[in-house]
Amino acid sequence: MKFGYTIKNKMTIAIMLFCIMACSILIRILEDRSIKEMNNAFVSMYNDRLIPATDLFHIAQSVYSKRYLLEEALYNTDSLLVDHSYLKKQLNAHNENIDSLVAKYEQTYLINLERTELDELKAQLQETKEIESEVLLNSDRHSLEAGRKIFESQGKESFTESINKLSELTNIQTVVGQELIKNSEFAVSGSKLYSSLQIALAIIIGILIVAIVFASNVVKLPTDKFNLN
Repeated sequence: MKFGYTIKNKMTIAIMLFCIMACSILIRILEDRSIKEMNNAFVSMYNDRLIPATDLFHIAQSVYSKRYLLEEALYNTDSLLVDHSYLKKQLNAHNENIDSLVAKYEQTYLINLERTELDELKAQLQETKEIESEVLLNSDRHSLEAGRKIFESQGKESFTESINKLSELTNIQTVVGQELIKNSEFAVSGSKLYSSLQIALAIIIGILIVAIVFASNVVKLPTDKFNLN
């Protein structure tokens, strides 16, 4: 009876230890997943939010620079001395920089709203490019007034709208960035929970070890006590 009882206790403890081991492995897997999610959130924050926000800033700089160049050509008192081939070269350089940054921005992770806003921005930038080409054609000494009229009636509004679209995309970066921060905070809280569970399991294992040692002593005591030899 004692032998059977002892075997039964050992089997129970073995099953409990096996379950604890399985729980420990599961917790470890979940903890690794949580750490991976935190890492992905930080990487996405950098690659899909911080870098694109910087690119949007550089696009805005190029848009402002193009407007400044056109205004200088149209309203500067020395505008008749402007080298139009050099002006066109500068505008093309800014347009190439804008196109490159927009293409780079498209390769990042974009939510649906961002894709919609980006499509609208691309259309607006193309419209601005066409207007500036028309202004450029009418900015020599023979058609300077015509160029000014085009810029006043269409150019200013087009440049302003481009900047507004860039501002909207920048605002979206902030909102999505805050969501990424929330996700990372959730992953951190999950990691803390898993650590607490691991500590609890370690305590349970310690209690089981003490119970095994105590049970072994209890089994030995009656044998010694009733030994008639």
